[in-house]
Parts: sequence; structure tokens; C-alpha cells
Amino acid sequence: MRLGATLAHLSDAPPHPVAEWARRLAGAGFESLWTPQIIGRGPLVPDPFVTLAAAAAATGGVALGTATVQVPLHHPADLAHRVLSLMAVCGDRLSLGVSPGSTRDDYAALDRPYPARFRTFDESVARLRVLLTEGRDEHAVLAPAPPTGPPPVLLGSWGAKVERAAREFDGWLASAYRTTPDEIVAAHARYRAAGGRRAVVCAVPVAADPGPTGEVLHRYAEAGFDEAVVLIGPDGPDPEDVRAVFP
Repeated sequence: MRLGATLAHLSDAPPHPVAEWARRLAGAGFESLWTPQIIGRGPLVPDPFVTLAAAAAATGGVALGTATVQVPLHHPADLAHRVLSLMAVCGDRLSLGVSPGSTRDDYAALDRPYPARFRTFDESVARLRVLLTEGRDEHAVLAPAPPTGPPPVLLGSWGAKVERAAREFDGWLASAYRTTPDEIVAAHARYRAAGGRRAVVCAVPVAADPGPTGEVLHRYAEAGFDEAVVLIGPDGPDPEDVRAVFP
């Protein structure tokens, strides 16, 4: 199982300087760097596309990902343009984690209809796939088709939509931020039973003592996850100490 880290720390503390933090995480041996899209909840979580562009420029060879972009908060052509722009910086290092979102505050901040998010998600993802593959559709010409092809699209989901991630997407993102390891492992079994391929558990919290996190990471590896992404808080242990619990 590969081990990645979250670039944001999801607290009231000022955000890490992105380039410096990305270099430190990569230097500690983390194999991927991820960031969420969160807006309107108080603390600043920097825009995922700005964050990943800075991380791409500061590191080499480290995979990058969104966990997740809330698709209904964007016009699909604008979102495709942002993704294509990021790919111009990082190439094929990007994985695009997407979701309908689950927090009303984000929708209220941008004056978007929260109850319609699932329908909007389905409509937008269908168009987004075309734009990322072809660079254009019948309504917009954004760019030549990406020479490396579109990025893999992973669905952040729970409940019945875990099986949907297996059937319709390139992978599944399971958030460990407010979910127990028992729930995650059980959902992973369902995902694999439905034919799912790549499985990533993200936002795995790290306490001041990273030892218990190491035990959880080994459990995810034994369950068959392809990748785990830890979440180190601003007062958390050094990245090198976290990396050491899962060598």
C-alpha cells in the first residue's frame, strides 16, 4: 500500500506554506499529496487547484490528487478548464477525486442549491469526462485533447454509492475523517465485491503519537487498500515520524 499525505490540515491554524510543506512531505517519503475543496466553513483551506499547482512545481515525481472536488459547485466547463490547466503543470501525476459534497455551508457560500447536488453532480460529471478526454464538446472548445489522456476520476462516496464507484469510476475515495476503521474496511469489501479497482482511504487522522495511526494503516493494507493518505494537524508529529510507522 502506498502512503500519501494531505497538504491541508483542516483546523483554525493558518495554512502551511504550500510549496515548503509539499517539499517536506515528499522529502519524508510520502508518495502522493492530496488536498480537499472546502469553502465557507471559517478556516482557510486553500483552493485545491492553486495548492496542487504549487505542490507540482515544488516537487518532482510525487503523485497529486483532489480529495475531493465538489463538482456541483462548479460549471463543468470551468472545472474542466481548471483541471486541464493543472495538468499543464503536473502532467499525468494527477488523480481527480470528485464528489457531490456533503456540507451545506459550502453551497451557501457560493449560493448553489444544496438539495439538487446529486442531480447536478451526475449531469456535470458526464460533460466533464468528455471535456477532459477531448478538450472540447459541442458547446465549448477548451484545449487540444490531453496528450496523456484524461486523469483517473475517483468517486468519494459512502452508502450505496460505494458500488457505484466500482461500476462507473476509476477508483474510490473513502474518507477516514469521521469514519471508523471498521466501517471503512467493511465498505472496502463491498467495493471489491462489486468489481472495484483502485481504492484510496484518505484523511486518516494522525495524533501526537503516530503509533496508533501505524496500526490503523497496517489494517488498511491488510484489507487490500491501494493507498492511504494521512492528515497531519498543525501541532501533529513530524512527517518523518509519521512515515516511519508505515515503512
